[in-house]
Amino acid sequence: MDKILILDFGSQTTQLIGRRIRELGVYAEIINGDADLGAILGGADAPGTPGGAPPDRLRGIILSGSPESVYRQGAVPDKRIYSAFIDGGGGSGPGGSRRPLPLLGICYGLQRMNWDNGGKVEPLPEREYGRVGVTVEGDTAITKSGTFTAWMSHGDTVTSLAPGFTAPGRSASGFPAVVVHREKPWFGLQFHPEVTHCERGGEILAAFVFTICGCEKNWTMEAYMETVRAGLIQKAGNDPVLLLISGGVDSTVAAALLLKALPPEQVHLMYMDTGLMRKDETIQVKGTLEKLGAKRPRIIMCEDEFLSALKGLTDPEEKRKTIGDLFITIQEREVARLALPGSYFLAQGTLYTDLIESGKGVGKKAHLIKSHHNVGSPLVDAKRREGRIIEPLDRLYKDEVRTLGRLLGVDEEVVRRHPFPGPGLAVRILGEVTREKCAILREADAIFIQELKRRAGSGGGSLYDEIWQAFAVLLPLRSVGVAGDVRKYGWVLALRAITSADGMTADVYPFNPRDLIEISTRITNTVKEIGRVTYDISSKPPATIEWE
Repeated sequence: MDKILILDFGSQTTQLIGRRIRELGVYAEIINGDADLGAILGGADAPGTPGGAPPDRLRGIILSGSPESVYRQGAVPDKRIYSAFIDGGGGSGPGGSRRPLPLLGICYGLQRMNWDNGGKVEPLPEREYGRVGVTVEGDTAITKSGTFTAWMSHGDTVTSLAPGFTAPGRSASGFPAVVVHREKPWFGLQFHPEVTHCERGGEILAAFVFTICGCEKNWTMEAYMETVRAGLIQKAGNDPVLLLISGGVDSTVAAALLLKALPPEQVHLMYMDTGLMRKDETIQVKGTLEKLGAKRPRIIMCEDEFLSALKGLTDPEEKRKTIGDLFITIQEREVARLALPGSYFLAQGTLYTDLIESGKGVGKKAHLIKSHHNVGSPLVDAKRREGRIIEPLDRLYKDEVRTLGRLLGVDEEVVRRHPFPGPGLAVRILGEVTREKCAILREADAIFIQELKRRAGSGGGSLYDEIWQAFAVLLPLRSVGVAGDVRKYGWVLALRAITSADGMTADVYPFNPRDLIEISTRITNTVKEIGRVTYDISSKPPATIEWE
């Protein structure tokens, strides 16, 4: 199987590069940017490849972006990539011949290639960020002549090209944006072709994968599923596997995958009703587990414990970490009651977006954006250090998880569910979390989702299906209002609805004003404690999807 290797230097969109390449039908694998590549360049499978992976042929390497600078503490790739050769098999060389290993540097990756080969990189007088025009003079193997809008996010730039390189493409500010080596199949981009906002992005990645590297289309989600399935069997052996299931898409698909790969008696599914769940969540989870064929589900009612632990807490990070620690504390207590051996594995439905936002991506240079209860707590970190964590979805984005869920036979109603944060309503109640606030928000959120499902969207389906994620947020303030002829103070509720391809960037859903007015009216008429409803119109970036 042909393979593109991606060196991860800590960019928030590194996994998105891999996803775009997999969409092209080519296997992409991500490893640490500063990993020793001796075995890989020698033709062996890359370290960390799941057990059972098909034989692979390295066809090219992509150097990702990074929040660091090449002239400071930025990670350095194995220098052997600059002198490596591969067998022909397509691309720019005749079949059967030896040719230099194709390289594509993206943002920091371009700067790294240029710096490592004798060029110069310096800080920009003004950062290039967001949509920036790029003009290419003359056709190249990576893109054609012309002007297009690219997506940039960098504070450094190439100020002197390394020997052998040219810059046929420049940004509107005059800095190098497309760099090409005169003799070797090496290319650099000062923008992010993997981001959907970037014009020509897909064409450029396809040109590198197929024209430059000569890859064949032989990668599918079915292949990924079988690869991970084989890896699960190899890693778990006969040891029990415990999965904390929330009822959301991620943990449900993880459960389905575990139940397909391992004997059902080996898989223990633990659901905690924390009191921070969506309306009727526990009832739905019980039904889903039965349909999946689970033999050992365990439902734990622990609302009082979570609400007691959260009492008086208002800081978002404190709330997340408190919830994460309590999750593991209760899990360990319940495991003791189950009398599982100490060799059991803890499985989680962690996605790659969870890892990179927590600064725990494949590489070592990712910056922390927010803590996730299943990747950031000290107790989970301890389990991770012991090597007793199984995260079968940790290289997938949400839409890919949905595709995998359908292949595994998960009900469409579950597969279509919008994302729900691990800490639940606790991070949608700004300020202190109480039982009363949970009840108010739970009811208001349920009305919002019901209305979206019953209202027609522009594409023939419902509004719910057009929206990536929608939810309500209870704000820590009251607003004056009138109920009948009586003055009263009611809570303020914010509605959030966004569209996205992968959760890494997001745009506000453009509601018809009438829909918002009618939804707001139903909420305030039904949930008497709410006196005012607002709509959040912030995109990501600069905001995140969740408020906390």
